[in-house]
Amino acid sequence: MWEPFLISFAASVVLGFILIPLLKRLRFRQTVRQDGPKSHLYKTGITTMGGFIFIIPIVAGSLVFTSDLKRMGAIMIAVFAFALIGFTDDLLKILRKSNDGLSVMQKTFLLLLFSAAYSVYFVLFTKSGGEMFLPFSGMTNSIEIPAYAYIPFLIIFLYSVTNSVNLTDGVDGLAGSVTGIIMLFFFVVAKNGPDIFPESRLIALCAVGALLGFLLFNAHPARVFMGDTGSMALGGLVGVLAIEMKIPWILLIAGFVYVAESLSSIIQVAHYKRTKRRIFKMAPIHHHFEMSGWGEQKVVLVFGLATVAACTAAYWILGLF
Repeated sequence: MWEPFLISFAASVVLGFILIPLLKRLRFRQTVRQDGPKSHLYKTGITTMGGFIFIIPIVAGSLVFTSDLKRMGAIMIAVFAFALIGFTDDLLKILRKSNDGLSVMQKTFLLLLFSAAYSVYFVLFTKSGGEMFLPFSGMTNSIEIPAYAYIPFLIIFLYSVTNSVNLTDGVDGLAGSVTGIIMLFFFVVAKNGPDIFPESRLIALCAVGALLGFLLFNAHPARVFMGDTGSMALGGLVGVLAIEMKIPWILLIAGFVYVAESLSSIIQVAHYKRTKRRIFKMAPIHHHFEMSGWGEQKVVLVFGLATVAACTAAYWILGLF
């Protein structure tokens, strides 16, 4: 059972040693926001697009070990599609040597397009349909949501999750650590809950192993950044897996950090437009804590512990204790 984890971990470590020098030679370098924390300015020029270090092992491991190639193939195509949006954004930033990648409208259109494609596939072309498990039911009681309502919900859900994970990637090791913990949570739920979608255990194990290997290179001080290539892929993976397990609502709890990152940005922008004043020193919220004197390692530790607590609460709310 642990083979996918071990192989994905080993593959990501090997890929790290191969891809980081290659990405350096290709001059795929990070461009840091000038209006961001001054402590981040030294990161200008550090290798980016390192998301491939964990994307490749997750996709390859999931496809090699699966017993349902058709369903797994659809899931990995969705993850790759979200990664492609991030890759395009990263590439434009590198070519322009600035933070100007895809425009907000372009990114929104592509995210909604790919979210819609997967949502339609899941609801109309799988046996799961519009079924969603209820809280405190031990994942035994569910409701059936009509396709005309569930498809729009899933589109907005996937769009929101990918954006939220993308916002979380702003401190060395943060997005990888938080997402790794959430993937471990999904594995535990899939292992101890009803056998709804067995492949979810495989995906989660591959993701935990690959992310752990990536963090060897991405922990502070980072040698490589995942870029939007990686954060968009992770957002797609987290969202799709929650949908496949019929518990998309669980990310409101287990994904507490994602929610906090998004809400802090939304609140900051809305409040500033109305009053020309800021609530946070900088948004998203991990930058607020940095500007308050927290080091990057402390941010990762506290946000990681918060995710562990949130996942524990989510497990209890599922009724699996």
